[in-house]
Amino acid sequence: MFDIPFNILVMQAVIGLALGAVFILLASGLSMIYGLMDVVNFAHGVFYMLGAFALFQINMLVGNFWIGLILAVPLVAGLGALTEMGLLRPLYKTGNPLYPLLLTFGLSVAVPDVVKILYGLMAMPVNYPEGLSGSFMFWGLIIPKYRMFVIVVTAVAMAALFLFLKKSSLGMILRASTTDKLMVDALGVNVSRVLTVGFTIGIGLAALGGGVAAPMVAVEPDMGLNMILQSFVVTVVGGLGSLGGAIVGGIIIGQVVSFTSLFAGEYADVVIYLVMAVILLARPRGLMGEIGRE
Repeated sequence: MFDIPFNILVMQAVIGLALGAVFILLASGLSMIYGLMDVVNFAHGVFYMLGAFALFQINMLVGNFWIGLILAVPLVAGLGALTEMGLLRPLYKTGNPLYPLLLTFGLSVAVPDVVKILYGLMAMPVNYPEGLSGSFMFWGLIIPKYRMFVIVVTAVAMAALFLFLKKSSLGMILRASTTDKLMVDALGVNVSRVLTVGFTIGIGLAALGGGVAAPMVAVEPDMGLNMILQSFVVTVVGGLGSLGGAIVGGIIIGQVVSFTSLFAGEYADVVIYLVMAVILLARPRGLMGEIGRE
């Protein structure tokens, strides 16, 4: 059973990296939102699903994957901004962190049902963009083209995010807000707008994850459910509120899912929780989590 050619192992590693890349996009958004608001966004999988559906719908209208991907991300991110301003912001004033959590949980249940009414229950395929279907040879190894594209897109997105947070004025304000919102507010910064920006970026990352994942998975209303559960595992393994942890956790869990699927597919959904349990026993705040975030 374990006598598998090296070619296949490399291909499986690339598949795991591509899956991990999608996990990274989702988990980094979750971590950003949690770091800013101390809110566990249960609706994150919904925006992942909406990103895939937005790409599917635009692709159907204009017949171009790239236009669909370029437009889907800001459209869903804008919807996330409206959600934060119209639904979440009024709940901050109550001072009860349970209310935003319950709201996002409600959205995670209600929105997929609305999508089912609009699109039905059938899964809908999205074709690979021209030039990225199939594989290419590299040093005699077979590398799936689209999986490599997903890995590169995620690497570029995360590099852009880190540069934005480290080098831009708004990025530094966002980082400061994760540490001390009262001090940022005392300096004359509109913290509500900062929270909206952070939430919008987090949702945009989820939408990008859904968009790039669409050709690899079936686009259907419940596609975000299993993905968000696995992304929570990634976030917890890496450390709540840590973007670096989201990257490390995404890579680890992506490889665990990929190789478990290869050797013992029936255990793929179980092993990641065992990995999470082992890591939390050794390090309760996750691999790169901050003290006090466990």
